Amino acid sequence: MRIVAGTCKGAIITAPRGMKTRPTADKVREAVFSMLGDVTGLVVLDLFAGSGALALEAISRGAALADLVDSRTGAIRAMGANIEKLRFENATAIRRDYLAFLKAGAKKERRYNLIFVDPPYRMHRVIEPHLNRWLPQVAATGGKVVVESSLRQGISLPLKLLTEKVYGDIMIRIHEA
Repeated sequence: MRIVAGTCKGAIITAPRGMKTRPTADKVREAVFSMLGDVTGLVVLDLFAGSGALALEAISRGAALADLVDSRTGAIRAMGANIEKLRFENATAIRRDYLAFLKAGAKKERRYNLIFVDPPYRMHRVIEPHLNRWLPQVAATGGKVVVESSLRQGISLPLKLLTEKVYGDIMIRIHEA
C-alpha cells in the first residue's frame, strides 16, 4: 500500500499481519478522496483503522489531525509504525473498542468533520445499531461519514446519503451529518 497524494505521495505504508485486516485498495482510496474533495483542516476519525491508510491519506492531503482507532494490538503496531515513518505528529493511534470510543467521544462532545468507518464485514449487522446511535453524536454538523462495506451487506446510517459507488464487491457510501 502507498499514500496516493499529498505531502507523502508515494510513501509505502504497512498493514497489520494476518488475514483480519482488509486494507482499502489504493485505487478505491483515491476514488474516495476524489469524491470528498478538499480535506484541508478537517478533524478526522478512522474507526476500525487497521493500517490507518484512510486517515493517513487525509493527513497527507492536509487534514488538521486524525484519531486512528482499532482494538487489535497488531493494528496499533502497524499504525504506530506508519505514523512514525510519515512523521505525522497530528495523528494518534488509539487502542480502544469502537463503541467505547464513540460513547466517550459523545460524552466529551468530541466532533469530527470526516469519519471513516470500515469494519470487518462479518460485524456489520452487530455494529449497525451502535453506529446509528453514536456516529451522529460525534459527527460535526455538515461533516462527512464514509462507510466501506460489502456490496452484499451494506451499513445504513440515519444520515443524509450523498453518494454511493461500487468497486467490485465493495460499496462506498458517503453520508453528511
